[in-house]
Amino acid sequence: MPTDFSPHANNALKAAAKIASKCQAEILLLHILELPQQGSDSINVGAEIPEVMFFKNAAENRLLELAQSEILKNLSVSTALKLDRTSLGVTKTAITNDIDLIIMGSHGASGFKEFFIGSNTEKVVRTSDVPVLVIKEEIEDFNVSDFVFASDFSEGMKEPFLKAQEFNKIFGSMFHVLMVNTPNNFKPTHVAEEIFEDFLEDITDKEYDLSIYNDLTIEKGILNFSEKINADLIGISTHGRKGLAHFFNGSISEDLVNHSPKSVMTFKI
Repeated sequence: MPTDFSPHANNALKAAAKIASKCQAEILLLHILELPQQGSDSINVGAEIPEVMFFKNAAENRLLELAQSEILKNLSVSTALKLDRTSLGVTKTAITNDIDLIIMGSHGASGFKEFFIGSNTEKVVRTSDVPVLVIKEEIEDFNVSDFVFASDFSEGMKEPFLKAQEFNKIFGSMFHVLMVNTPNNFKPTHVAEEIFEDFLEDITDKEYDLSIYNDLTIEKGILNFSEKINADLIGISTHGRKGLAHFFNGSISEDLVNHSPKSVMTFKI
């Protein structure tokens, strides 16, 4: 659970505590201390800058205080402080520590910030091989009653589907499996149902609700359907596009992370 000690990170912390309690999981609180661009050409040299050392010590104290907070009472908690770029530090720490789930808070990014920079959360979603849960709302008690998993149900989507289904079992929520029909890629109902049947043929756990929703774009369809059923969480797969492919093509999952008022969970294909 990366934290910058902001209210958004605090919302993610509440979700992390609830999930860890249900799964008997350990929480790793991570703070990334980004080095000033002009300060050094390397992480090792930058770590010796006096002002960096000051912020490093202050951040370590805040991490320890957070680990001992009432929210995390009776849970197994460890802390880590890294000198790195935020998104890179998060994904590297997840790999190094064999993390199962990254939980982040976000208010999203829009306009020029989204187009040219993007949020750190969006960058983690794009590059992480580990599922990422992005908490978008202020919460007191994280709970999932209705979980929407949207997909085109192609063959490569089975592993993300199964991971989403397993996460759904943690809360025993209603699992809504969604296909969005758009004008540019419209499928008659019988064709969409055949795709569903082929995809789910060897899925042994049949506890889900199938829905086909028509809208102008996939993103709008997911958001409008989720709003219609008052979903608590949206799940979607991400291809993790990078470089020019990301710049020109974008990603539905990243757009959802930025634009959705509801929490979003992404699964790397």
